[in-house]
Amino acid sequence: MSILNFSSNNVSEINPALEAFLKNFSIEVMPRTASKIENFKELLPQNTRVYVAHIEGTPINEMIDTAKRLTDEGYNVMPHFPARIIESKEVLVNWIDRYKNEAGVKDALLLAGGVNQPYGEFHSSMDLLDTGEFDKAGFKNLHVAGHPEGNMDIDTDGKTKNVDSAISWKQEFSQKTDANMAITTQFCFESGPVIEWADRMASMGIDIPIHIGVAGPAKLQTMIKFSMACGVGASLRVLKRRAKDVTKLLLPFKPDQFLTELAEYKALNPNFLITNVHFFPLGGIKTNAKWTIENGGISATPALQS
Repeated sequence: MSILNFSSNNVSEINPALEAFLKNFSIEVMPRTASKIENFKELLPQNTRVYVAHIEGTPINEMIDTAKRLTDEGYNVMPHFPARIIESKEVLVNWIDRYKNEAGVKDALLLAGGVNQPYGEFHSSMDLLDTGEFDKAGFKNLHVAGHPEGNMDIDTDGKTKNVDSAISWKQEFSQKTDANMAITTQFCFESGPVIEWADRMASMGIDIPIHIGVAGPAKLQTMIKFSMACGVGASLRVLKRRAKDVTKLLLPFKPDQFLTELAEYKALNPNFLITNVHFFPLGGIKTNAKWTIENGGISATPALQS
């Protein structure tokens, strides 16, 4: 099969700040979406971190198989460990062991998970970290969730007391673990609130690197649907403003402005806590890859083209 070619003579010149900001970006897949991609090497740079989302009801065997396939293709796989769907410590240890020994996984994203009633004893990522099982297994990178716009499931009053407390706990944990830690956020659309939040984290004494969540190109209606489902509040204003312009309703919403503004802020403020970009490919993995290739320069050259 021929290599997919997303390059175009009409593509505008690469923005150096954006190219630098996209270095070592990551992307999220599910077993179902990953199965539609014949060869990730046609789409992503070698060693790209690929998160594998664990949606409630997905059999662990499908997760392991997807992780192994991606590892075998040369990618750094980071499966989700959603605390509330893990029935017991025995199940957690089993998952860790299987990911490590069957799929070569050494990284994990720990999060609460999107279910109201926990299956067992774990309620949050802190509960998972507190077991010490990831360190015992020698995991190298442990990521936790961040919420630039807050989280109504955690702070029902719309404030940030509980999410701030959780981040402070994770900051303390980062000093004790042998793993490298990072904060991976929900997807956002507006740079101003994100910059303000990241700088506020730094003022709280947080020094864990932040990987900012970004929605890949998708139809506006798709963006709004996912934003409402995921509780992305403040940034939804950006989408609603765009929706008022009927000429833009059928055009894909792209992250150009959002990421360029963050990239330029990072260029002027090297100590800015946001170090990496994490894509949620809401419009599809190939569509997302097309955008990164057209805008990321050498930071996004697919493995088969490097």
